[in-house]
Amino acid sequence: MYSTKFAYKLLLIFSFIVFGIGENLNAQIVIGTPNLGFSQACANESFNSYSTTFVFSPEENLNASNQFSIELSDAEGDFSNPTVLYTSNAGAVTSSPATLNFALPTTTAGENYKIRIKSSSPAATSSNSAAFAAYYKWQDTPFSINNLVSTGAFCAGGNYLLSIDNPGTGINDSPLNYPSLTFNWYKETGQTTAVFVAEGPTLSVNVEGTYFVETNYGSCTSNSFSNHVTISEVTSGEAEAGISSSKGNPYCPSQGMTTLSTIGGLSYQWFKDGVPIADATDQMYQTDESGTFAVQVDLGECSASGQIMLESELFDAEINVSEFNPIEDGESLWVYVTTNANNPTFEWYLNDSLITEATEDNYEVTQIGSYKIIVSETSGCNGAREFNFVVNEPFPDVENIPNVISPNGDGINDSWVIPTKYVSGTNTSVLIMNNQGKVMLQTNDYLNNWPENNLNLTSINQVFYYVINTTDNETRKGSITVIK
Repeated sequence: MYSTKFAYKLLLIFSFIVFGIGENLNAQIVIGTPNLGFSQACANESFNSYSTTFVFSPEENLNASNQFSIELSDAEGDFSNPTVLYTSNAGAVTSSPATLNFALPTTTAGENYKIRIKSSSPAATSSNSAAFAAYYKWQDTPFSINNLVSTGAFCAGGNYLLSIDNPGTGINDSPLNYPSLTFNWYKETGQTTAVFVAEGPTLSVNVEGTYFVETNYGSCTSNSFSNHVTISEVTSGEAEAGISSSKGNPYCPSQGMTTLSTIGGLSYQWFKDGVPIADATDQMYQTDESGTFAVQVDLGECSASGQIMLESELFDAEINVSEFNPIEDGESLWVYVTTNANNPTFEWYLNDSLITEATEDNYEVTQIGSYKIIVSETSGCNGAREFNFVVNEPFPDVENIPNVISPNGDGINDSWVIPTKYVSGTNTSVLIMNNQGKVMLQTNDYLNNWPENNLNLTSINQVFYYVINTTDNETRKGSITVIK
């Protein structure tokens, strides 16, 4: 009796074990090797979407809570510490084959990445995919080295350091702003061929040639490359120091200063039109002027010099009137602007107030006052030029030079008015001094308006002295008594 019951219990236990094993075997699935929807993954900010397709079997063994995940290896294909690229929602994928989409991490950079597929319920892992190149291109635009100067030089036995500009000039997007990036330097061997030289953000050159650098995106094509710089060795004499303008040449001054750059050296001196520029002793010099700029560069055991004829693109313009223009009461003055500006606009002002109806290149002036014209170019350089002129009453034609004035504001004899042959437009030199020899006025364009400012008169009359010199060497001297 005891034996029968014991045997029965053993049979039940064995049945449960067999049933459990069978259930466990039935819950397994097999996941096939993932197929890649791409040959290489070259991602950037505007594109980072890739897909993989895989099969699994049997479909009915998936539990309702199952999730499929995509794992990414390291750059060498190792899954010791994989990165999860995507995980599906529970029960979202139930039929085979399945296609999942994923994005690359921004730290991705290598030639031998792999992916694999994992399921959570039941747990299963696919074989690894084929290896593929993958890079996230943080920076994918041309950048500058050597401040865009196309040449460099080193003394015999020395070297020249090429470096990626950071930030560089203008709108340069320096790849040094992205710490995860690496760089490959190349030396040209032909018009379309080059040989790899070294890695890194800088390159020390002691062999003549033309060099450039590219951001290391492996087999992914990229626009992240530098300008080319030709390096020469100086054995004797003086080397050529190239000069570049950050805004080009000609340049548009309305866009601000342009930066002149030259080759690297120990010290620098910049010149304009042959004259040294004070304190211009850096590798770069900013200017908004046109002219002939030169630089002298100390390379240590030798030197280099360069020159650039810098030109402004600002348009030409002129007006047909002089700075001062007398008109009689009831007369008018036609003012014309001549310009080669592209699509010009014209703004006319009287005493700093806009004349709204004046929008053409000419205007009939009928009022006395101070005028201003602003001519603007609306396409191309988008610059502006300003012209100023004054319309006034004719100077009174007196015969003699007065020796007494009374600037008390009563409108009578307030100013020192001299004959018209000595005033504005005649290029006559007029000098007025006080009794201590201090110059109160010195001009070649006298407007019959002295004194314009308060002379701080006391109850005592003051005496001033004048000297008038004409262009035909006529000289007049005398005194002016100013009474209160």
